[in-house]
Amino acid sequence: MLLAGRRSLAERLPRSTRVHAWDGAYWIADFSSWQKPGHYRLQTKTAAGEISSCPFEIADNVLERNALSNVLYYFEGQHSSGLIDQADRHLPLPGGEKGFVDVHGGWYDATGDYGIHFSHQNLTSFFNPSIRKYREDRLRGSGLTPRFPISGDQLAKLAARSECERVAAKRKLADVPLAQIVQQPLIDPAADDVSRLLLETFDQNAFLSIGSMTVGEFREFILDDATGTAELKRVQWAIIPEIAAAVAKIMSNKDLILAGAKIRNVTRCRNTMGESGVLGVRIQPNHPADDVGGILLAAFEGLLYGCGDAVIGVNPASDSVEAVSSILHALDRLVDAYKIPTQSCCLAHITVQLAALERGAPVDLLFQSIAGTEAANRSFGITLAMLQEGRERILEHHSQRDVRWKGKNVMYFETGQGSALSAEANCGVDQLTLEARAYGVARVFDPFLVNSVVGFIGPEYLCDERQIIRAGLEDHFVGKLLGLPMGCDVCYTNHAAADQNSADNLLVLLGAAGCNYFMGVPCSDDVMLNYQSTSYHDAIAVRRLFNLRPAPEFLNWLQETGIYQGAEPAALDASARRQLMRGLESSLTGNI
Repeated sequence: MLLAGRRSLAERLPRSTRVHAWDGAYWIADFSSWQKPGHYRLQTKTAAGEISSCPFEIADNVLERNALSNVLYYFEGQHSSGLIDQADRHLPLPGGEKGFVDVHGGWYDATGDYGIHFSHQNLTSFFNPSIRKYREDRLRGSGLTPRFPISGDQLAKLAARSECERVAAKRKLADVPLAQIVQQPLIDPAADDVSRLLLETFDQNAFLSIGSMTVGEFREFILDDATGTAELKRVQWAIIPEIAAAVAKIMSNKDLILAGAKIRNVTRCRNTMGESGVLGVRIQPNHPADDVGGILLAAFEGLLYGCGDAVIGVNPASDSVEAVSSILHALDRLVDAYKIPTQSCCLAHITVQLAALERGAPVDLLFQSIAGTEAANRSFGITLAMLQEGRERILEHHSQRDVRWKGKNVMYFETGQGSALSAEANCGVDQLTLEARAYGVARVFDPFLVNSVVGFIGPEYLCDERQIIRAGLEDHFVGKLLGLPMGCDVCYTNHAAADQNSADNLLVLLGAAGCNYFMGVPCSDDVMLNYQSTSYHDAIAVRRLFNLRPAPEFLNWLQETGIYQGAEPAALDASARRQLMRGLESSLTGNI
């Protein structure tokens, strides 16, 4: 042992040892008998040469002199002080009890995590009242969204400005009576036909059973084990969209999945969708040039995977009456050639579809994109009266066709968070509430299918995977709560911070939530709309994960044609494939 470069103590070291997973050799030296103060260094000779330790000190109270100041500094930092200490001197009593209490002089959480009190680990209520007071108008009703940051709400300047404000808004919203939401419309009915429609279809008698609840209590009612589909259906028309959006805002992702899975909304057109244990798939065989051959070939491939029970639906590249008529006739030939118990649809503007109907095109489902305000719907070129007239015309058309219809659900609606804001028609309301209002419009027309195109509008409104997943779960739950047969286009655009794993995550979560149907896009890449969705393979994967099957009539057809054995795709031999191809050939060669 060296002191100031000179040998002070010489001892023979025991043999070196090694420690598992550590590099190098180690020696143990006991020099506890040496008491002379000073700064020392250990030195020894090895086969590799002379080595020495780092310098160290021998003296009285070395640990205290070097560490005590840091220890005191740490505890001082954990002692409540500043604004929090001031608030702790005059805290309102919890639970609504009148009065204040002085609890200053406390400590932060032992982990140093100041925010732990805002999470599920909060075991006391003393900390929460120290949240600073926020302007009442920013916390009114559903105005300020307590959701975590959503790019669309930030763009509309409706997002909470901090985590503390978000928590305060969430607490405030949970205490809002449902009756207050009904009595104080967010958008003036005198200036908005959607608001008028929502109030006209509001069931006041059914509302009596839930009208005394707050938003927080309504959440507890929905999640209660004693509340099932029947109980929620009884109050369906008493739940205005603003109530549905409000309760979704204070629910966790798990809450949204659990509540969504409780509700089954069954619809019927050529087949039956929405029953328990069923997962439907829309075949989406879009083509950038509306080439009928390409469309039919992509649709045929989807059928071989067991997809298409929800609808075979094409987004046309051209919105001309001629193109839409050609597509509708081609899809009808395909359905007729194979006697498929499913619906077809061309997702053009409602006026173009009705014009094609006038020219003799067969229309199974009448499609339209809709939004939650009169101004946003006007930007889509539609009115509520047009939707009503279109539905009546399709019902009349169905009565004149030689088809074994299972029911009278003939409308197909698509929606998406951010649509009203992108049209500058959000009326100062957050995008989840506006999405819920679009569902309020949809349910009036008794649709066969409704789906949120959750990541399609762009990152200005849902910028990344986390936001897209949250919006997808919200949309599904809110739509089902309002009585809709909810599907979801689990998708993203190429400039969003998301990828196919993001889509897989939401797909599985919505599968657990009991989503009615998903999209089946060849290879999950829509070559016409230029966005990423889910594929035929993805649909089969979710069915297998959750032991789900196609729609009952469609499954029977799959089994009869040999495409499926039981509830799984069959391994078709060459002869069976050739036989199936004949129907496709007749569809391709048919004349309008």
